[in-house]
Amino acid sequence: LLQSGQHSLLAGLKTLLLTVSRAVTHDILITFSPTEGPSMLNTTEKGKAGKIHLPRQIFQSLSNKTVHVVVTVLNIQQLGMFKEINQTAQVLDNTVVGITVGESSISGLQEPVQLTFAHRELPQGVTPQCVFWDASKGQAGGWHSSGCVTQPRNKRTVCSCDHLTFFTLLLSPALDVSTAKALTVVATAGCGVAMAFSIFTMAFCIFIRCRFRFEETVRINLGLHLNLMGSLFLLNLAFLLNSGLSGRAHPSTCRVLGGFTHYCLLCCFTWTALEGCQLYLLFVKVLGIYIHRYLAKLCLVGWGFPVLVVGVAGIIGSYGEYNIQTMDHQVIAHLCWITSKHLLVHYITNCGYFGLIFLFNMAIFGVVTQKSCSLQGTGAVQGYQKPWKVALVSVGLFCLLGATWALVFLTYGISSTAMLYLFTILNSFQGLFIFIWLVVLYYPKTRETTGSLSYIIRHDKAATVSQ
Repeated sequence: LLQSGQHSLLAGLKTLLLTVSRAVTHDILITFSPTEGPSMLNTTEKGKAGKIHLPRQIFQSLSNKTVHVVVTVLNIQQLGMFKEINQTAQVLDNTVVGITVGESSISGLQEPVQLTFAHRELPQGVTPQCVFWDASKGQAGGWHSSGCVTQPRNKRTVCSCDHLTFFTLLLSPALDVSTAKALTVVATAGCGVAMAFSIFTMAFCIFIRCRFRFEETVRINLGLHLNLMGSLFLLNLAFLLNSGLSGRAHPSTCRVLGGFTHYCLLCCFTWTALEGCQLYLLFVKVLGIYIHRYLAKLCLVGWGFPVLVVGVAGIIGSYGEYNIQTMDHQVIAHLCWITSKHLLVHYITNCGYFGLIFLFNMAIFGVVTQKSCSLQGTGAVQGYQKPWKVALVSVGLFCLLGATWALVFLTYGISSTAMLYLFTILNSFQGLFIFIWLVVLYYPKTRETTGSLSYIIRHDKAATVSQ
């Protein structure tokens, strides 16, 4: 039922030929490596080579009684094949594995073919991706990931694909040296812009709180905005200190700076969440809102909760030097941050924490937008009838609730560089957007600006009482 023979056709190409019957009752397992080529799986092997798992479904659907299964391992560096135009990702060990069964094309498999690529531990910032060679892509063909699922594991990556062709594992670095330097310049300039407008916004909030007599709700809103912009200012300051001192700072200094940067980031996220909670109370609860020393209690949460998180992370030694490397382990950036050994702390306290805040705030943004549109449709709000003002208020609320931070979740895979640039630029202008939004919303306080949030809140309260 099963016969095999191995042939080495030329340097850089090794082939395993199998003759398989459609009556085979078990899956077929094959090992492969860049140096030894493909061979039938040896049960004593300890997993140092890659593996191919061919499900028996492939053979049971064959029309012929026996077919040839050809597994080919190619060194594309020696053969000069499978070169994509403007390719930035690196092929793992320059190895491409081809699988053919008979003479027909096989696709749409219910039980996928599995290729396990063995490799050393990948550097931070390098993303593995399972791909196949698509001859129809571009003039000379190119790599494509359709129909393949990537499952990264410890020192190996499993590719599950629903078709047979030539496969490989692409290693895509999130950053290269030139991109890292360009992003550092953009981020540094952006931090300066963000700090400047954070100062302008805080000064504006203090000025109008002292200059005009607002109702208590508006004064609390201004206090919230003031604290949010203060946390943004500290976060940008921490980044500038980090980029200037990391790489040559003493280990203890780096730990303190890493903890301070983490604290500022968590403060920014927490105050963003508190802004969303305030909008919820104003637009959803509407009535019966009175909390003694409300703003002071918000400050206790906004500045105090991150202290607890950073304190616990510091006790377990989470902070220190964090290096961003290329695939050949060349260091392209130094940071005082959460170390590589404690990345779980980063995923829980940063990614998970912000993910929950983002979902909540976007729900609140939808409610506020719907409420504003309904009031505008009834003619109750006259100040927002200009399209540019509606758009400006929407952008301001969007930034106020931290939506620009959500772009960091898209900085993964082949689109990471573009998303990193977009994330850096938009967050640099977050302070500017909020500053313009506050000026339009709160100043000058005349009858023409009765479409402000405070007016909408008052109208909403009156409507609720009448109901």
